[in-house]
Parts: sequence; C-alpha cells; structure tokens
Amino acid sequence: MLNFARPIHPGEFLREEYLVPLRMSAGALARKLNLPRTRIERIVKEEVGLTPDTALRLARFFNTTPEFWMNFQKAYELETEARKIAAELEKIVPLDAAA
Repeated sequence: MLNFARPIHPGEFLREEYLVPLRMSAGALARKLNLPRTRIERIVKEEVGLTPDTALRLARFFNTTPEFWMNFQKAYELETEARKIAAELEKIVPLDAAA
C-alpha cells in the first residue's frame, strides 16, 4: 500500500512559519500585499489554496520566489489527491512489472 505523509497546506506553512513568528495578522499581511483581507484569511484557515497572483505577492514581500510558494500548493494538491485515489493507484501495474 502507498504511504503518503500528511499533506501540509500552504496556508498552514504561511501561518506557522511566517505570521506567528512575526506576530502578524492575516489582515495586516493582506494590506501589505494589497489584497482583500479575506483572501489571506481563507488561505491561512486552509480553506483555499494559493494562486499564482498570491504566490508572486508573497515572494516579493518575504523575499522568496513564486516557485517556492507554488511548489507548496502543488505538493499539497498531489498528496491530497493521492490519498483520495490510493486504492485505484494500487491497482495500476507499473510498466517494468507489466512486462
């Protein structure tokens, strides 16, 4: 059986690694990014994912890269989907084993 680690939502990472240590609210970050407060609030509550627009803004503000943020989103989506379809994935015979 496939064993996948717990998916980490990019909002959890943003909250725990940036906002909490900086003692910054989602609303304060949203103002600095020129975004609606609700967008950042929903991300840190893990209700929605990151968009390329948000990744670009986070990268600029935190001096990272947009790819850094989008990779979190991509990894989260892949891990979440893999958990959903794990039984189906197990039924697929890898090419090397099929020969």
